[in-house]
Amino acid sequence: MLLFSACKSDQSEAIKTIETKELSIAEKIANAHGFENWNNVSEVKFTFQVDQDSIKGKGRSWTWQPKTNHIIMATAKNTVKYSRNAMDSTHIAADRAFINDKFWLLVPFQLVWDSSAKISKATKVHAPISKTELHKITISYPNEGGYTPGDAYDIFYDKDYVIREWIFRKGNADEPSLTTTFENYKDFNGIKIATDHKQEGGKWNLNFTDIKITLK
Repeated sequence: MLLFSACKSDQSEAIKTIETKELSIAEKIANAHGFENWNNVSEVKFTFQVDQDSIKGKGRSWTWQPKTNHIIMATAKNTVKYSRNAMDSTHIAADRAFINDKFWLLVPFQLVWDSSAKISKATKVHAPISKTELHKITISYPNEGGYTPGDAYDIFYDKDYVIREWIFRKGNADEPSLTTTFENYKDFNGIKIATDHKQEGGKWNLNFTDIKITLK
C-alpha cells in the first residue's frame, strides 16, 4: 500500500512539473497567434501578392492540406499540383515559392516548427518602422539546408506576444534586406494572420487575400 502511494505521488509530481513548465518565447508567440488550433486544420487557402504604388500584384493562389502535404499552386500562367512527400525536379520552383509564401503567412508558427533554427534571447528595443518600444528576438537559420540557408529575421512583438514588425537579413548580413510591418490581423477559425506587410511609407505592401482555414 505504501509502495502504491509512493508511485502515485511520483506520478502527481510529474504531472505538476509538466503543467508548470515555462513556455519558450517562440511558443508564447505561436500561441498568441492561435497555434493551439493548428492540429484541427485540414486545409489552408490563400493568395500571396505584392502591391506597389497603385499597381496590384498578380499573385499566387495556394491550396495546402497540411496533414497530407498535398499542394496546389495557381497563377495567371498555370496550375501546379504536387505532394511534398513525393517531389521531383519539376516541382522545385513551385515548392520554393510555397515555402516562401507560407513562411510569410505563418511565421509565428515557423518559430516552433523550424527546430534547426536558433532563436536569440529577447531584448527591448525601438521598432524600426513605428519607433515604439517592443520586444525583439532574432531567428537565424543554419548555413546548409533549405532553399535560403543562412538567413536571419529580427522579430518585434508586443506585450501580448503579437508580432508587429520584422527585419529580414539575407545571409544574416548586418544590414536589413527588407523591413515591414505586420498589420491588419484577422481571425480565421482561431488562426490569427497579419494580412498586410508594409514597408515604411506604405507604398509597398505584401498582402494576403482569399484566406480560408478549414478545420477537420
